[in-house]
Amino acid sequence: MTETQETLSLEHHEKIAKETFNKTWDFIDMSDRTTEDDLNMIHAAHTSVYHWIVLVSEGKGTPLNLQRGEWLLSHVYAILERGEPALYHAKICLDITEKNNIGDFDLAFAYEAMARSSSLLKNKTEFKKFFDLANEAAEKIESKDDKDYFLGELNSGNWFGLI
Repeated sequence: MTETQETLSLEHHEKIAKETFNKTWDFIDMSDRTTEDDLNMIHAAHTSVYHWIVLVSEGKGTPLNLQRGEWLLSHVYAILERGEPALYHAKICLDITEKNNIGDFDLAFAYEAMARSSSLLKNKTEFKKFFDLANEAAEKIESKDDKDYFLGELNSGNWFGLI
């Protein structure tokens, strides 16, 4: 454990992880973000993931927390049209998903992140592959509400000219 990890309780790490995750969504939902808001959105998302990493290393968090954090990072970078970091975090998200047999809603979103970041980078082959996988995964989402939410997200947002 590093010195910083030792000075913060696991409860404090968890509180920061959750608060910064939610703060990232506050920035995403803003209709008139400034350049400073965009930067704060990036920092909030990274902060959340860092604190989940600490929690997972101490047995308090789960791979699902990291998977969702990496998805959020990919989403933030896609919103900001920064293709390379969007794809980088989408790949980490998908890797965590596959290594931990995470399915359902979260698997569908991992494919969505790969598709969206690939579309941003104009990689039509990878976009189609992962967009199709996202649709296939959507069919297996058990909860109707989760399925409807996912499909709403999949069929909205910026697909950078590939849809």
